[in-house]
Amino acid sequence: MQILLNYDQVCRNYYFINKGCVRLFTNSKDGNESSRYFAFEGNFVTALPSFIDQKQAEEYLQTIEKSELLCISRIDFYKLVEELPKFAKLYTEILELGFIVAQKRIYGFQGFDALDKVKWIMSHQPQLLQRLSNKMMASYLGMSPSTLSRIKSKL
Repeated sequence: MQILLNYDQVCRNYYFINKGCVRLFTNSKDGNESSRYFAFEGNFVTALPSFIDQKQAEEYLQTIEKSELLCISRIDFYKLVEELPKFAKLYTEILELGFIVAQKRIYGFQGFDALDKVKWIMSHQPQLLQRLSNKMMASYLGMSPSTLSRIKSKL
């Protein structure tokens, strides 16, 4: 595992994942990690608010598997957006897809108990359960690893 961006750094890179997995996460005041997003092969990932506004990130960016990443600097990224209409279209699609995934997760989890959250993940993002540790998956779902283990054993 490698930290690509610390909590208080300004994000200056966008990554494309050729192989592996990258997660965005935060730490609570009591030291508990909360995973916000996972990106796998064939996807782009960055700490977008910090990348866009060039202020300190409020999250960490970390590889969680042996990964092969392509890295593009913010300057080069926006140069491509400006100069290549196809790249600008790709960037728009990335933003739109990210928004849709985030909204589905937010709306999908509203009012769900722990069992319903796991079932939702099984139907919408099964790769998470297949590739992530119970600890990371539990931090994404907002439950303890032991609760997640109990639920998985019943399914």
